[in-house]
Amino acid sequence: MNFRRTTFFSLAIVFGAAGCSAPKKEARTPAAAVYAKDMPSQESWNVTLVVSDNGRTKTIVSARHAAEYRQGEKQEIRLDGGINVQLINRDGSVTLITAGRGIVHDNQDIEAFDNVVIRSADNTVIRTEHISRSSSNRMIRSDKYVTISGPSRTIRGYGFESDDAMKRYRIFHASGEALSK
Repeated sequence: MNFRRTTFFSLAIVFGAAGCSAPKKEARTPAAAVYAKDMPSQESWNVTLVVSDNGRTKTIVSARHAAEYRQGEKQEIRLDGGINVQLINRDGSVTLITAGRGIVHDNQDIEAFDNVVIRSADNTVIRTEHISRSSSNRMIRSDKYVTISGPSRTIRGYGFESDDAMKRYRIFHASGEALSK
């Protein structure tokens, strides 16, 4: 029994000595600096933004997550988690834009990124990776590869521009196929 007490006591000393050693000095530096301009001024989840003019709804934007960033007088709202943009055309029809993420600028211009799909009221569908939509002239533009599909045609190319309703569009560097009857 005396042997056991001695063994226990000696083990306690070994553990105690290991726990009381001097701390190692490490030179630590932050992996990345955080700047205020990189931090959102506010965030929201499951948001819907409505843009109207004189009581008439022009655009409805929905997203799973929104973060507002301000830099001086400039403001932008970054949307992610999947976005839906409804453009209400002058005739009341709706053009729907879906994408992985987007940005609403302070002048109400909208950009959409990642698997952008645009559907017009007449079932014309545009697919691309990035678009920008100008609020002032209600035009949608891209300089990326695009595919425009309609009931009887498919056009592909790099770059396009269109009005919101996608009634008048032009594609740059185009190739395509059409169904003749």
